[in-house]
Amino acid sequence: MTSQDADVALPAETEVALERATAAHRHQHLFSQRSANIKQSAVRDVFDVSMRPGLVSLAGGNPYLQSLPLEKIAGMAQRLIAEHGMAALQYGGGQGTEELRRAICDVMEHEGITGADPANVVITAGSQSAQDVAAKVFCNPGDVVLCEDPTYVGALNTFEAYEVQVEPVAMDEHGLIPSELQRRIEELQGEGRGIKFLYTIPSFNNPSGITLAAERRQHVVDICRKAGILVLEDNPYGLLRFDGQPLRPLRADNPDDVIYLGSFSKILAPGLRIGWALLPDHLQRSFYLANEAVTLCPPTLNQMLITTYLAEHDWLGQINTYRQLYAERCAAMLAALKEYMPDGASWTEPEGGFFVWVTLPEGVDTYPLLYDAIDAGVVFIPGAAFSPSDKPSNQLRLAFSAVPEEAIREGVRRLAPVLGKAMAGAGS
Repeated sequence: MTSQDADVALPAETEVALERATAAHRHQHLFSQRSANIKQSAVRDVFDVSMRPGLVSLAGGNPYLQSLPLEKIAGMAQRLIAEHGMAALQYGGGQGTEELRRAICDVMEHEGITGADPANVVITAGSQSAQDVAAKVFCNPGDVVLCEDPTYVGALNTFEAYEVQVEPVAMDEHGLIPSELQRRIEELQGEGRGIKFLYTIPSFNNPSGITLAAERRQHVVDICRKAGILVLEDNPYGLLRFDGQPLRPLRADNPDDVIYLGSFSKILAPGLRIGWALLPDHLQRSFYLANEAVTLCPPTLNQMLITTYLAEHDWLGQINTYRQLYAERCAAMLAALKEYMPDGASWTEPEGGFFVWVTLPEGVDTYPLLYDAIDAGVVFIPGAAFSPSDKPSNQLRLAFSAVPEEAIREGVRRLAPVLGKAMAGAGS
């Protein structure tokens, strides 16, 4: 190397950065058009931040696992591996074990769905995987999926990844508005756009906590049936109604028009990654084959563990424990909001589930407030994450499920001045 070469030598880290940039450019043309629609969930964006010491996280909708009988579950897992390890640790059937599918039918009976055929149950990697399979099976690029506004951010990300147009339908305090659903369908079909299904979380909607009123439920299905649209009913929170009386699912009276998604993530443990789809008989095979093409087979050990848990533990008693716990935490959050929130803010009062939805006056954008809230020692999820619209949102989601009551109160106390300052600025 000459002295002139030495003068222009780059630091090692700069050379590495240039090499990576060159490699990235070299492969840029290989990405599919679909990949541009795959986004990181806004919930994941704040997940790492939520772990900082001293922060109160009102962001993540996590179940409170501390109330589970962990030693008992550990004993079940140990016994399964010791006595049935060759089956538990081996590949299994793509549809899921028959034992678990039968047990799931029993779980669904407690939700209000009777007479379900285990042959029409497909085990999935959580209900998020089932949403993915539904989009893959039914949607072409440019097709329309209807959803509540707001709705689950994971579903939005999944549908958008398949180049689907997600169109919102307005809600009020009683859930999806049937007249708005009818209007939107007529409007979109009048434009020649193909609508494949309505995605709905009728019980304790994530993020709003709102429940679709019982008297609206059949009307919603009837509107979709008449228009030739499927209903994709996502019900992970249905059993977590505080009064212990789940509302009748849409699927209960409409077995041919509703695909029903369930999950053990909220009623047992999300780390097991086991959910299910109950399909109309005429749709089961296509859905099953698409699911098998992705997962090959659901994890056998996890399926066997859940089956054993349901058979040997008072799982309904555990659900009652959750109901009481979440009801107390929800009450604590509602009381803190009433005590600390500035005038002009409003919020939902859920009857179950994990979330409260806060609305601020028009003109307030809650997304930039996230950073001010972190500085104040509290974390939430901005409302824009839960809408297919790119517009700013004056709403935000607060989760109470995994937070002790005193921490909930403290988190709301920290958050209130941040929101109050923004509201005052918008007003001026």
